[in-house]
Amino acid sequence: MARIPEVLFKSALPKDKQHIFDSIAESRGRVAGPFSFLLQSPEVAGRVAHLGAYIRFESGLSGAEKELAIITAARENDCGYEWAAHVKLARKAGVRDEAIDAVGRRAPLDSLTEAETAIVEYGRELLRDHRVSDQTFEAARSRFGDSGLIELTTTFGYYAMLACVLNACGAEPPPGSERLPV
Repeated sequence: MARIPEVLFKSALPKDKQHIFDSIAESRGRVAGPFSFLLQSPEVAGRVAHLGAYIRFESGLSGAEKELAIITAARENDCGYEWAAHVKLARKAGVRDEAIDAVGRRAPLDSLTEAETAIVEYGRELLRDHRVSDQTFEAARSRFGDSGLIELTTTFGYYAMLACVLNACGAEPPPGSERLPV
């Protein structure tokens, strides 16, 4: 159960902030998830949405790379809502079931490709240890280059931030959605 009220209608916002609701709904098809909570502070919601629009829709990372990073962030933050929302998108983007399973179970990465391992190991170290080893950093850097590595790092940070919002506000995954493995 949500711990703070969700903003699901633009009429709940002051007139001078309703454009933020419209912008979020336009870019994502609706207002839900973290944005329904973030809209309690419309300026924060608008700024987060602006960054998120780039990371989710315009990043130089492929769809599969991005979604693998997102579900890794969801798993490392134990965010069931984010996991449920993105595991379907990960499959649709071409993330292999073996990679989804390894991320979800926090399993060893032996069955993953070199590219998958670079993403998941980087995310695990960054989000668990708050640092990345030289070996993991260089493996990701050689695969993505400096620019791509910044985009990957920012994707992890952005989705970790959203997981914090969702977890703190008590967002539950929709009924019938895929749950985080225990």
